[in-house]
Formats: sequence, C-alpha cells, structure tokens
Amino acid sequence: MARLFKPKEDLFQMPEPVRDDVPPPPADSEEETLYDKSHRYRAERKAMETMMANHQPMNISIDKIVAFRDNPYRVLNNEEMETLTESIKERGILNPLIVMKKPGTEPAVTETGDPDISEQMYELISGHRRLFAAKQAGLGTVPAVVYDVSRDEAAIMVVDSNLHREHILPSEKAKAYKLRLDAMKRKVGRPSKENASPVATSLPTGRADTEMAEIVGESKDQIRRYIRLNELHSCLLNLVDEGRIALRPAVELSYLSKDEQRDLFDTIESEDCTPSLAQAQQMRKLSEQGQLDMDTIFGVMTKPKPNQQEKLTLPYQKLPVDKIRRYAGTEPTPKVVEDFLLKAVEHYCRYLQRQRDRDAR
Repeated sequence: MARLFKPKEDLFQMPEPVRDDVPPPPADSEEETLYDKSHRYRAERKAMETMMANHQPMNISIDKIVAFRDNPYRVLNNEEMETLTESIKERGILNPLIVMKKPGTEPAVTETGDPDISEQMYELISGHRRLFAAKQAGLGTVPAVVYDVSRDEAAIMVVDSNLHREHILPSEKAKAYKLRLDAMKRKVGRPSKENASPVATSLPTGRADTEMAEIVGESKDQIRRYIRLNELHSCLLNLVDEGRIALRPAVELSYLSKDEQRDLFDTIESEDCTPSLAQAQQMRKLSEQGQLDMDTIFGVMTKPKPNQQEKLTLPYQKLPVDKIRRYAGTEPTPKVVEDFLLKAVEHYCRYLQRQRDRDAR
C-alpha cells in the first residue's frame, strides 16, 4: 500500500524507533526523570504512528466536514493557497485529512437497521488548508481518516499537527497554546492547591507548562506570555500580528481594561506611534492606580523616547585642537568640547537676544 503521508508534510514527525534492548539508567541516576520523559514521549509518538497506519482513509463529501470548533489557526487565501489549490487540481490530495465524528450528528437508522452514514457530519482535526484548497479546486469529496477521539485529544492533535509550520502568527500561538494547555489540564482533573500558576497544573509526569514547553519548543515563560495575549483587544492583537507591537509590550498592555486598550489603539492610529516596553509598563501601572485615561495615554505615547531624540554628532577630530585649548583651557576631550560648545551656544543666544532688544527700542 502506498505511503499515506509524505515525509515533508508528516503530521507527526517520528523520532528514532524506541529500542527495547537499551536498559534504563539506574534508579538513583540524576538523569532518570529526563530519560523517563523522553522514553515515554517517544513511545507515545510510536503508538500514534501505529494508530495512524491502522486507519484507512475514506472519501467523504466536502459538505459533511466542518472546521474544528476551537481551531486556533487561520486559513488565508494568499499566494501559498493558490499554489496548493493548483497542486490539488493537478494531483489531488496526497495526504488524507484527519477528522472526528461531530458530536450530536449521529446518523439515522435506515429501514434495514443500518446507520445512514451519508448523513454523518465530521469535524476537521488536521487539514484545514487542504480542505479550503479542495473547495477552491472544485472537488466534491476528499480522502480522510476518521479518528475516534475525545474533544480534548482532538484539541491536542490540532495544535501538534501545526507545530511544524514555518509561519505562525502570535495570535495563533496564543490561542493554540491555551487550547492545548486547557486540554491537558482537563485530562488530569482539577489543579492541586499547591499550584501557584494558573497554567501550571500538576500532571503525573510533572507540571503541565513544563511538559508543554518541551513539546512545543518554547520556554515556560514564553508560553505564559503568548497565552496572556488572549486578553488583548482584537485591534491591538492585530498590531502584534503585523509586527507593530512587540510581544513583551503587548503582554503589559493586556492588563489594561478593554476601554483603555481601545483608547490606546485610537492614539496609536492618530499619532502613528507604537508603545515601547517602558511605555507599556508605565500605562499598566497607571491603569492599576486608576489614573489612566485618554489624555494620560496621549501624554505617555507622545513623549519622545530616549532612542528617538535627535543628537548632533560633531567631527571632533576635525576641530582645531589649538584653538579649543586656547578657549577651553584644558585638554579637549570629547566631553570637554561638548560642554564648552553648549555653553558657548548658550552665551551666543543671550548675546543675540540683547541685540534684538536694543534694536527694538
């Protein structure tokens, strides 16, 4: 049978096969925890590959497949989508979609007592871009593998199947990380009272945020930052996706009220400026003190940033050293020259003002 998934687009890139002939480290080894986690994770991946191999794709009508209810990823109709659509027109869908039966859409029983599977609806787990391209290409059916999984298991699969993507927007990461972490927490039940962090539910193998950091390749702090972006107003979150607001300032701004965030957005648009980390932290502090309003936001945002203040660079090397020494009376270092010139300009301005006052009499 032909391979269902091309290596480049594998949903789950499998590590090296787990070798049963390699003994675990001694029980008192300092690397025991790391080994156990690595071995367990590879075993889970191997089990997933086996399950995928045992599922045969079937052709399902496009009209019977709907997007995953909590899908955190966008499907953009851009140049890459056009390329994918043309590829599907020429060669069809090489990698089957992964779907689950949509809850509450169980097919009716026919007169023969068999379920009418033609009425079954499916929820898409992996392949949202391929499904969109298939619709664009005019296909009526698509190959798909049906998985019997819970909603939390499906949510984890949705996130994991997109981790290989080259370009993932900050807003997509924010929703995806929250979706996966919530699913992980629900699978193990309520967090213990010892958990200080709202994203650090205890798992049998450790903290949820720690295990997730290993899976997605981000630090625990970075995961928390991305999840915090879900508190941003959509108008500011779009600016983060566009790269106009950096991640750290965006996290600080997420603590502002929605009205304050809208006022900030209006100021950003009218003044064509974006907040620095220091400005975002200042506005967060003012908000917590109940002192942040439209005028205060305007004042913070229009104040020149230290790195935006213009500085005049003088070619000290080309100034006549003997003349500078004659007037300054000391060694003309750059600092001495700077102080001397500033004082000279100040005195000259006063001289010009006296001249203007004299002429006005």
